[in-house]
Amino acid sequence: MVSRADPAVPAAGGLFREGGGNQMRAVFRHELSSYFTGVTGYVFSAFLLLFTGIYTMVYNLQSASVHFEYVLGSMSFVFLIIVPILTMRVLAEERRQKTDQLLYSLPLTMTQVVLGKFAAMLVVFAAPMAVICLYPVVLSAYGNVHLPAAYGAIVGFFFLGMALLAIGMYISSVTESQAVAAELCFVVMLVNYFLSDLAGFASSTAYSSLAALAVTALIACGIVYLMTKNGFVSLILAAVLEAGLIGGYLWDSSRFEGLFPQIISQLSLFARFYTIVNGVFDVTAIVYYLSVAGLFLFLTGQALERRRWN
Repeated sequence: MVSRADPAVPAAGGLFREGGGNQMRAVFRHELSSYFTGVTGYVFSAFLLLFTGIYTMVYNLQSASVHFEYVLGSMSFVFLIIVPILTMRVLAEERRQKTDQLLYSLPLTMTQVVLGKFAAMLVVFAAPMAVICLYPVVLSAYGNVHLPAAYGAIVGFFFLGMALLAIGMYISSVTESQAVAAELCFVVMLVNYFLSDLAGFASSTAYSSLAALAVTALIACGIVYLMTKNGFVSLILAAVLEAGLIGGYLWDSSRFEGLFPQIISQLSLFARFYTIVNGVFDVTAIVYYLSVAGLFLFLTGQALERRRWN
């Protein structure tokens, strides 16, 4: 039972009065307003703008550098803090207060609910980013700032944040504790932040790559089982993946030399952003960010659908 005194209930209950496609927009408006009726949206924006200001002062003003893109490259670590702040409550709190039961009863798919909530997070993220877009213009009045490189980095920074927010949202969907969601999100962000560095410690021999990929495949199949509760499908998938790896190794083991470190390095969201910071606008990085965001939004929707029917 949800308490009548719960402040989230009237707002969520108001969604029932919306008709048709307006209900998805109602989810978006309700979620967006929740960020600014509390302190979450303000803390998120203030934290991001604070570090942007500090690094701009250090790099562009004190060091007389015209490369604003280096500011964003150096402060990308702030995602380790601001992403958990923004995503920890988005679904975990609904689950803890049992107000998610109201969402399940709406004539909406969980995909629409996820998209409505994610769009609200993107708006909160876009608000300080709009202010950051003014920095290169202001700096160009005092120096020869290369605007295409600066705005290319801003675009890359936004899409990097989009992908990380989608990951954080999925983590929030699998727990009912804000603290646990924040801690798990921080750990995942931290590992991804150092992923390209960790790849350098991995052995580059063919056998080591085969063993690491085999273990990774088993972990992936375990995740599939946890999501689907279908042991038969998980076992078949594991058998196919392991057979494919062993067959490929026996066919040409030289292809496995350095393969695992290379794959690990390519999976790093931050490493792809640094390529953009260095002046190369990598379209494949944007496609990768969109793919990661789409994948984790899909997984979030599936997690909600499973709880809805349970």
